[in-house]
Amino acid sequence: MIVAGFGFRAGATTASLRAALAATGGGQDITHLATPADKAPALAELAAQLALPLIPIAADRLASLPTITRSPASLAARGIGSVAEACALAGAGKGARLRAARSLSPDRMATCAIAQGVSS
Repeated sequence: MIVAGFGFRAGATTASLRAALAATGGGQDITHLATPADKAPALAELAAQLALPLIPIAADRLASLPTITRSPASLAARGIGSVAEACALAGAGKGARLRAARSLSPDRMATCAIAQGVSS
């Protein structure tokens, strides 16, 4: 399983989300998208466009995951270094590793990170 995890501001567009995904250098082998459960409805359009399943991640799962980058916005909003990295890791399952750290869309509205599960 290869998961693209997303963090984004209110008002982020599908173009912002696509740009964040493109900035990771990934895309062709992604099998799932993941984001915090309360943001999942806003990511549903991109998931549908890419024909990929969307994994909503419960907030309590995010706090325990280590991230390699630290965003002041993520720390203020969620108490974690990177929402995108934590979502990617949570979505990819126990033992997952980051393939691409958090990348930012050019408009600074969305971030994306890629994680790979141990069985992929």
